[in-house]
Amino acid sequence: MTRVPERHREAQQRSLLAQAAARLMAQSGLRDFAAAKRKAAAQLGLHPSRNLPGNEEIEAALHDYQRLFQHEPQRQQLHQLRQTALQAMRLLTPFSPRLVGAVLNGTADRHCPIQLHLFADTSEEVGIFLLEHRIPCEQGEQRIHYARGNEEQRPLLRFIAGESTLELTLFAHRERRHSPLSQVNGRPMQRADSEQLQRLLATDEG
Repeated sequence: MTRVPERHREAQQRSLLAQAAARLMAQSGLRDFAAAKRKAAAQLGLHPSRNLPGNEEIEAALHDYQRLFQHEPQRQQLHQLRQTALQAMRLLTPFSPRLVGAVLNGTADRHCPIQLHLFADTSEEVGIFLLEHRIPCEQGEQRIHYARGNEEQRPLLRFIAGESTLELTLFAHRERRHSPLSQVNGRPMQRADSEQLQRLLATDEG
């Protein structure tokens, strides 16, 4: 019997784990990559900390799963989320909103929040703005990762718009040109302004 090379077995395991984690994320709305890996490893009876796929591999598998098994409903949900994001960004124009995360990269579904980065002198300024527009919100913090292992806490405001949850992470004006790192690939996060989002919506409708 021909023995399967160790590297080939490891590659197969990583692929199976990535597919299982992506399936969990697509079916349950889970968006924590580490948790998805652990649950996928448990389902497959594999060690939860050995030879795990990277977040980028799981995101690619998630794209594939959605395209194969959830194409039309996920496409409609994504389009609705992007429309809601655009409406919110227009309202929040004074704070130079930028769309980030799953709604921007195309993997979002009805479970996903709309994530925006806002830029202001103080977090209170944004809170007052929302109160003036009669938008109640929850306050919290979000851990942000930067290059060289630097981490910082940023104010986070969360509110509901229709059937969607919006999460607003607040930054100082000077940070507009310095994007934090993505948890998916470790590179600076992609950000889109309202004009770029409008072009995405036009592509969705095309």
